[in-house]
Amino acid sequence: MTQRTHREVHLAGRPRGPLTEDLFEIVEVPVPEPGPGQVLVRNTVMGVAAVMRTLMEEAGVVPMPSYQIGEPLYGAAVGEVVAAPGTDFTPGDLVAHHSGWREYALLDADRAHRLDPGLLPDPAAHLSQGPTAWMGVVRGAEVRPGDTVFITGAAGGVGSLAGQIARLRGAARIIGSTGSPEKADRLIKEFGYDAVVIRGAGPIEDQLRTAAPEGLDAVFDNVGGEQLRAALAVANRGARVALVGALSAQLSPGGATTIELDTLSLLARSITLRGIALYEHLDLIPEWNQRFGEGLRDGSLTFPHARLRGIEQAPRALRELTEGRHLGAVVVEL
Repeated sequence: MTQRTHREVHLAGRPRGPLTEDLFEIVEVPVPEPGPGQVLVRNTVMGVAAVMRTLMEEAGVVPMPSYQIGEPLYGAAVGEVVAAPGTDFTPGDLVAHHSGWREYALLDADRAHRLDPGLLPDPAAHLSQGPTAWMGVVRGAEVRPGDTVFITGAAGGVGSLAGQIARLRGAARIIGSTGSPEKADRLIKEFGYDAVVIRGAGPIEDQLRTAAPEGLDAVFDNVGGEQLRAALAVANRGARVALVGALSAQLSPGGATTIELDTLSLLARSITLRGIALYEHLDLIPEWNQRFGEGLRDGSLTFPHARLRGIEQAPRALRELTEGRHLGAVVVEL
């Protein structure tokens, strides 16, 4: 039986620096009634991502609508269909959609994507950022057997999977970056990284030259700023550099960071820089899910993540993600 009310997380204000709890409001509202062609979903798990910090700004630079004050936030979620009159969905179907940050979601049927419940061993794994990692490694950096690869933001939801994927693609040496010695140790011991450079432990370029004495063949950049500049300085002739994220800008109070490019040096070394975004490579998602399910079952892949419980923990989950408190993805059970 569907309950009469449910909770949503609304945006209460625009951030002017680090995220604080007063920017969010937990609101109890009636559970919506589905009409013909609509699907009512009871959300069971939702994900948070760094881009959500950008969407809290009034005018964002990403091709996604900004969150509106007084309205619920949105984001990836997985749930079970409760009712779906006039559609081909049936109660109990597992679906993915982008109306997270609420316990029940009312969707037009074409906005709900039916999931195979046997594809991944944990429904939360559908919220991994693996498609972005797969895209960046396979199509962006075009990682090849024998490559030395540098992955920035290696402890995040994308980077913690990108390193594993690079290994599957035959990379000979995988170097990551992160913000603490503790995370660096875990990346090496648990997730197959060969070396890790640490923000704040000295110039990134110097650390990177020590970790990659023969240079870099492929770069998966999820950060930008000093780390991208260092990667370009150490890149070998013909290196492929995938620009997958911009965490240094997304998580900075000013919202923008820039670097100077020595274009003559890039030309002389025939280095490729490629900005690449998942919304232009959606065809990779089924391919990734198939490989991810196989890898989770045979142990060749893991899903690093932190899991909080209760919708009231969603603001905390996003805040802790932006503060770098966790290794891997961050999801919230609802």
